[in-house]
Amino acid sequence: MSDVVKIEVIDRGASLVLSKLTEAGYEAYLVGGCVRDAVLGRPIKDIDIATSALPEQVMSCFPRTAPTGLQHGTVTVILSQGTYEVTTFRKETEYEGFRRPTSVEYISDLTEDLKRRDFTMNAMAMDAAGVVLDPFAGQKDLELGVLRCVGAAEERFGEDALRMLRCVRFASTYGLEVESSTWQALLAQAPLLRHIAMERVRSELQRMIEGPAPARAVRLLLASRLTAHLKKQLPLPFERWLAWDDALDAVSALEGQHDRWAMLLMLLEMPADTVRTALQELTFSRADCEAVVAVLALREAVAAQLTSGASQNAALALVQDPAPLERVWKLGAVRRGEAAARALLRLLSVLPQSPEQRGELARFLQTAAPELLRRGDAWLKEVPCFSLKELAISGTDLAEELGRQPGPWMGMLLQQLLERTALGEIPNERESLLLAARAAK
Repeated sequence: MSDVVKIEVIDRGASLVLSKLTEAGYEAYLVGGCVRDAVLGRPIKDIDIATSALPEQVMSCFPRTAPTGLQHGTVTVILSQGTYEVTTFRKETEYEGFRRPTSVEYISDLTEDLKRRDFTMNAMAMDAAGVVLDPFAGQKDLELGVLRCVGAAEERFGEDALRMLRCVRFASTYGLEVESSTWQALLAQAPLLRHIAMERVRSELQRMIEGPAPARAVRLLLASRLTAHLKKQLPLPFERWLAWDDALDAVSALEGQHDRWAMLLMLLEMPADTVRTALQELTFSRADCEAVVAVLALREAVAAQLTSGASQNAALALVQDPAPLERVWKLGAVRRGEAAARALLRLLSVLPQSPEQRGELARFLQTAAPELLRRGDAWLKEVPCFSLKELAISGTDLAEELGRQPGPWMGMLLQQLLERTALGEIPNERESLLLAARAAK
């Protein structure tokens, strides 16, 4: 690892900010993750700058600024190259909610500023000349492959409980071993995670699973039992991952977080609706949630074909007579049959080939998959409508036709008509739909 890096190579705008502040007589440094990644030769994502200048002094040095975080000493400098957050050296005395400092105190000492950071590898700074300042031996820890808290680990986790999830993420992403006292402090402070908002938890989990070593992240989560201390308890038996060690290694072979999440959640063997509830509690976006649940729902729907009394031979015969599969395809959770089917096949391709664990469903899908995908586009094109908006009638039409006041019955009846229309049982025509509505009444 080099002690000198050309700042211009990292970011020309950041170099200009550092130069301008130092020319004005202040200290200024790149700090945190951008320095860590620079010394490791990794791509730089976020630029953070720390300075001895007070916020008003920073604003006086640049023609365009924005007071984006004055309560924490942060000013955003606006250049043609981009925007840069510049924060005055500070120390934080007390924290509230095990997440945020109640107040900050401006200081003039860089080392004291770096002392409040989470891990030694994130407590390095770089000056305008590209010289790395490393008072807590972060580079040495990186060379040794160790992740260590700055100072007392229990204090760092007690200040901000989210740091425990960040510990798991950094250890897996950078291939580091968590130093013993840091790990012991994490285990001791794990209950504090219940104070952290679920959206913060979800963000860290997504970054772990998207990262280069999702299996290692999962194993660290299991070993730490952090998932047992979330603000909201999720209806998922995470300990079942322990029985799928080989499958966890295969997760990284999948591209994209949706497939990775689908595989991990499929291994828990929980109903798709239960998984949807858990993802909603974790504040997953609707699009992310449905993209994952679609795969589980398709697997569940096809599995239902096998458990309906059909033998394996009968199940394989479905390939020759795709009518039952058409129903699965058209009504399987969300109307993205082909995407869900392809994702499911990718998952099956990396699962261990254990008949005891995979059973008839896996054998059936391996045989049926080519046919399923071959017919997929045609089946989807045959579906007359996928949403209530596409129906030829509205709730108002139903209320007028049936002489009833609007209420919950209306949505239930519209959904019933939608499903029958999607299956081709009713033409998507106003009179046919109203006739079916009268019959359903």
